Amino acid sequence: MEKLLIEGGHILSGSVQVSGAKNSAVALIPATILADSPVTIDQLPDISDVQTLCRLLREIGGKITFHDNTLIIDPREMVDMPLPNGSVKKLRASYYLMGAMLGRFHKAVIGLPGGCNLGPRPIDQHIKGFEALGAKVTNERGAIYLRAKELRGARIYLDVVSVGATINIMLAAVRAKGQTVIENAAKEPEIIDVATLLTSMGAKIKGAGTDVIRVDGVDTLHGCRHMIIPDRIEAGTFMIIGAAEGRELLIDNVIPQHVESLTAKLLEMGADVQVGEDQILVSKSRGSLKSADVKTLVYPGFPTDLQQPLTSLLTQAVGTSIITDTIYGARFKHIDELRRMGASVKVEGRSAILSGPAGLEGARVKATDLRAGASLVIAGLIADGITEIAGVEHIDRGYDHLMEKLQGIGAYVWREPLLDEEVRESLKEQE
Repeated sequence: MEKLLIEGGHILSGSVQVSGAKNSAVALIPATILADSPVTIDQLPDISDVQTLCRLLREIGGKITFHDNTLIIDPREMVDMPLPNGSVKKLRASYYLMGAMLGRFHKAVIGLPGGCNLGPRPIDQHIKGFEALGAKVTNERGAIYLRAKELRGARIYLDVVSVGATINIMLAAVRAKGQTVIENAAKEPEIIDVATLLTSMGAKIKGAGTDVIRVDGVDTLHGCRHMIIPDRIEAGTFMIIGAAEGRELLIDNVIPQHVESLTAKLLEMGADVQVGEDQILVSKSRGSLKSADVKTLVYPGFPTDLQQPLTSLLTQAVGTSIITDTIYGARFKHIDELRRMGASVKVEGRSAILSGPAGLEGARVKATDLRAGASLVIAGLIADGITEIAGVEHIDRGYDHLMEKLQGIGAYVWREPLLDEEVRESLKEQE
């Protein structure tokens, strides 16, 4: 067990290569279960969530090689083995195994999702979709049991816009009989990415990226080669780092359209952002940063996954900023840690209210989830002195070689083993 140490206050410059999208990877890998021959995915991020999924697919009989960010999955000998416990519990996106296994085997047993503790992640829309396609769904001893004689296309209206439910229903529907129509579908880039993979495998999908997706079921899907999209949240995290401490920080391998809402916000705050075709150059404001009001929304609105990282930057803005999370109300566990570093911030309902600029000081803090970890890294880069971040395993779930990338742009950052008493504290908290 390790902690991350950061000496703040250094100007960062150079270039950062953005890895493949974590939020795509966790859906693309389960999607390969539906194929009848090997699938290759290029540019996958080397993160613990990807390794956990590889372990799970091996458990059900998949043959897997992962080398130099290229994953080859041979799904031919996979079986409908129940996955009620173990690795499945560590993964917040484990529910994609439900749609994929239901689509291929017409049955599945999957433990309820784990991963980051952001409050309840309801899967009622997923279940509603599976039931509409003809599956019987029960919750027995903390695992979801799915059974279907056959899957038939249906018209499904999502009561809330949900990326997870949209993808999961697509996975279950691609091999169902007849046409499935998903209305009020989510439009995130990751959905288009999954639809692109499935289409390359022989699926018939129209409308991915709009609010109505039509899926015409096919009997079989075959292997293919697919390159994952770049991670817009990682790109956004480095854009925020550039606005905090950057001098001509070049973010490479980015789709600018995917981060438009953040680009607009950083420009409004006074950062220098120059957008190229697949690169973005960000520098710290020459004057003071201006305060801003931010509200997270479904895509193409401001992403909830960048709310916590942006909060750290807003501590440096002059005046009062308000950041409201309409997606996850419980996503404010980083606020207490930022206060420990000297931030002037309070939480009211679903909003954090910040007064700035605050002089942040290095402190011992703990990442309680993935994006809270990113928020504390940014705060550590801004702060005077040394910040020690425990809970690094959360950061490793979603950022590919973050420490090395930061070192490459001039950050003073390193890892050390946790002291015995810190390990004891950490284990006590997990119990």
